[in-house]
Amino acid sequence: MERGLIALAAALVLCVTAAATAISQGRTATKAMESIARQPEAAGDIRGSLILSLALMEALTIYGMLVAFMLVGKI
Repeated sequence: MERGLIALAAALVLCVTAAATAISQGRTATKAMESIARQPEAAGDIRGSLILSLALMEALTIYGMLVAFMLVGKI
């Protein structure tokens, strides 16, 4: 029973982090493209901020995967 709950928790962690990151990255990229379309001269600054924010979002996904691996290690 306990092993099943741990496995379920690990799967839930991966699902939530992957889904949240995908939604966040999509919205961030959309807003960045809209900003570049409005102010093409600021494209370099916007692109730099976009890449930094996408990297931080990916780091959160990797942390979620690490938590899932730690949970699976308890099985």
